[in-house]
Amino acid sequence: MASQDWFDKDFYAVLGVDKSVTDADLKKTYRKLARKYHPDSNQGDTAAEAKFKEISEAYSVLSDAEQRKEYDQIRAMGSGARFTAGGQSAGGFEDVFSMFGQGRGGRAQNPQDFDDIFSMFNQQQGGGFGSGRFGQTSGGFRGFGGPTRGADVTARTTIDFITATKGETITLQGDDGKPFKVKIPAGVADGQKIRLRGRGRPSPDGGETGDIVVQITVRPHPVFTRDGLNLRVTVPVTFTEAALGATIEVPTLGGDPVKLRVAPGTPSGRVLRVKGRGVETAKGTGDLLAEVQVAVPSHLDDEARAALEKFHELEPKENPRADLMAKARG
Repeated sequence: MASQDWFDKDFYAVLGVDKSVTDADLKKTYRKLARKYHPDSNQGDTAAEAKFKEISEAYSVLSDAEQRKEYDQIRAMGSGARFTAGGQSAGGFEDVFSMFGQGRGGRAQNPQDFDDIFSMFNQQQGGGFGSGRFGQTSGGFRGFGGPTRGADVTARTTIDFITATKGETITLQGDDGKPFKVKIPAGVADGQKIRLRGRGRPSPDGGETGDIVVQITVRPHPVFTRDGLNLRVTVPVTFTEAALGATIEVPTLGGDPVKLRVAPGTPSGRVLRVKGRGVETAKGTGDLLAEVQVAVPSHLDDEARAALEKFHELEPKENPRADLMAKARG
């Protein structure tokens, strides 16, 4: 912004805060306004874009303790000062800046040296914001100013199936060598990311700290698989159990087995449900889904073979593939 804007613009009014606002409340107010007027959330809205630029400029000055102090002093001393088009001062301009002129061997002789007068502040404090001249913001969206958010840090970890299902707090080591804790929520899925707010890289200019993003890999379980909040398990049964019916035991994850009734004539692939024995989370609890798989014996002695041959003579003469063939023919 031009140097005259230090007199023309009330940065406190732009942000809607009092002059006694604390740094914490100032940052909170700025973030709220920045989210509201950010150009990414207001595509094509030139008014919102202009407002975003205005609040970013205001925050760039007020968030810096030294610049805020100088801004308050200049606003207090320079009330009513204005420049004329011809370069002549008016409204007490020379009185306002006379003390700065004394530091240069006299008053400022030419109002066009206004930027040079402001550069004295930069020399005293080791440089201003932006490129070293007052009113030139840095960072932010398209150069609109405002603090830059710190970078996120990515971490990866592999956990076992039960930990992913039940949840647990684990300790990881950061890239700086320091350990940090991560709470794994119950029901976390393979490939899911957990974000630790404010644990990443610090902002280079006083903005919001970045996050740590932890990507989770879950080791497969030898028996169970996930289906949302449900757990799936394949349960072998014998031919006679499937044909005649039986009560069988089914394993549960981290608990005692449960008993299930297999109805007579149960086909391979039928799913039996055990309510409430799936993944338990704050959002709900899943079920255990047991898929029946008829196991075919690989070895038969002579007596068993003779019995099966006798059964084959007696079994219903139905072709279990008849429906399949009919559908295939169309």
